[in-house]
Amino acid sequence: MFRSIRIDAVLIQAVIAGALSFAHLHDLAEAAGQTGWKAWAYPVSVDLLLVAVWRRLRTERSGLAWFWFLVALVASLGANIATAGLLDLDHVPAWLRILVAGWPALAFLGGTLLAHTPDATPAPTP
Repeated sequence: MFRSIRIDAVLIQAVIAGALSFAHLHDLAEAAGQTGWKAWAYPVSVDLLLVAVWRRLRTERSGLAWFWFLVALVASLGANIATAGLLDLDHVPAWLRILVAGWPALAFLGGTLLAHTPDATPAPTP
């Protein structure tokens, strides 16, 4: 009748890691001049690209999927490292401002290619 709730340590760790990574991406975007909702949308776009890539990699191990996985991973990992004190967030270099400002177009391109490039695996027949 009653279902027991099982606390999964891996799930808890994943939620904590995700929240920290999200905060780092937000902080970097804000430091690079993306204010308000734009600073919050930046980590969402990075994480959604990773989700799209993961979905593709579960069905197909293509060069396209691995390329976009590396792009999204570098964006996420780069923000995490940059906010670890290696970068003065009060004086973000121009090249990083350009990368952050250009990210939406890059993420849109990657997501579109992943969503609209057919899988190499054939669809199951009924």
